[in-house]
Amino acid sequence: MKYETQKIAYDYFVIATVLFGFQVIFGLITGAKYVWDFDPLINILPFNTSRAIHINLLIVWLLFGFMGGTYYLVPEEAETEIYSPKLAKLQLYLLAAIALSAITGYVFGWSWGMPFLEQPTVLKIGIVIVALIFLFNVFMTTMKTRKWTVIQAVLLLGLVLLAVLFLFGIFFMKNLSTQYYYWFWIIHLWTEGAWELIASAIMAFILLKITGVERELVEKWLYVEVGLVLFTGITGTGHHYYWIGTPKYWLWIGGAFGALEPLPILLMVIDTLRNVRERKVEIENKIVLYWAVGSAVFHFLGAGVWGFAHNFPQINQWTHGTQVTASHAHFAFFGAYVMLNITMIYFAVPKLKGITLFRHGLSLLALRAMTFSMLMMVFAFAIAGIVQTYLQRVLGMDYLSTQGFMKLWFTVLWISAWGFASGVVLYIIDFFRIGKTAKALGGLKDIQENLI
Repeated sequence: MKYETQKIAYDYFVIATVLFGFQVIFGLITGAKYVWDFDPLINILPFNTSRAIHINLLIVWLLFGFMGGTYYLVPEEAETEIYSPKLAKLQLYLLAAIALSAITGYVFGWSWGMPFLEQPTVLKIGIVIVALIFLFNVFMTTMKTRKWTVIQAVLLLGLVLLAVLFLFGIFFMKNLSTQYYYWFWIIHLWTEGAWELIASAIMAFILLKITGVERELVEKWLYVEVGLVLFTGITGTGHHYYWIGTPKYWLWIGGAFGALEPLPILLMVIDTLRNVRERKVEIENKIVLYWAVGSAVFHFLGAGVWGFAHNFPQINQWTHGTQVTASHAHFAFFGAYVMLNITMIYFAVPKLKGITLFRHGLSLLALRAMTFSMLMMVFAFAIAGIVQTYLQRVLGMDYLSTQGFMKLWFTVLWISAWGFASGVVLYIIDFFRIGKTAKALGGLKDIQENLI
């Protein structure tokens, strides 16, 4: 840690980690509703409520993670303190209060109704205020810099798009097709536009710091990422448009271009590792590298390969909205953003706590448990979706009747989800354990012997 105000990032990481835990809990509750015929929570947490809470917690904790990562990254890139730590604290408290209000409100039926954007209008206005505070603080910090870097510019572009695109989800429209047209601007262009830019900037920063690679090497891939996001990210939205009555060619355009955005991040990691191998550099914090490489690979497979396979026109016209979609969503989000946030946390928190060496055993176990279990969940979702597609969309069986034929794979899914949850528990324990000093861990020799 070079700057005192970077410490604000830790508070964001704490809330992100806690919310991550709750998101997994509600995921287990939601998954159980697929497996068991008897649901004791039906009157308190019906499926639509538990699912909404599960999904919204995902979005909120990732935002906390991105914001914390930004408040750690920007001072080092700009070589200056954060413009206003008080605004950063205010933003933290406001977003936490809005998140708590939204989640509590869902239980009592206080919802706008649109998937992923269930927050009532008053809370969405609060989110806009939080975004404006955040952008103002980051922009004023970067304006104090002596030089602009590509990482700063791409990150700021992603944050601006993040805020602007959310505005299209505030207004209620009477025409459902029009409503969904703009809804896709948020659901798709957030994750395959703004978030991709933020993710690529954070990944570039981490690789730069842990490998000592030349800045030009990672920055060239950022230029490619911006170009792909502005082109393929926008045109890729077309694989949604077909389902709201637009011409059929949109399905082809969306399917062809919607899977390329993750490629520059994967190539950035590969190029960096090649450079490290050529220079014979020894990376001290290997666990950060493991999570970073895992994120890039899962990002490419989940968002790119899995997304392309799912969105290919002849496939998507049958599978859209089935459990195959859930398979793609879990795969892509986990690799692209969940693993990236954890990567940033493992990079930043030890530095924020003044620790240079610590045991990596729990983190490695968490990585293995989460990745293996997620792969099992992805395949279980996919097979259940294939069964659903054939019985419901091809044979014409009604929706509820198909559920019985999918129960075996929902059981596999739920068991795998418990495996994933065990990995999350290990991560949470490790996150709070990192606060211990090197001395408390048993001395330098003991620590080095436990480094992976």
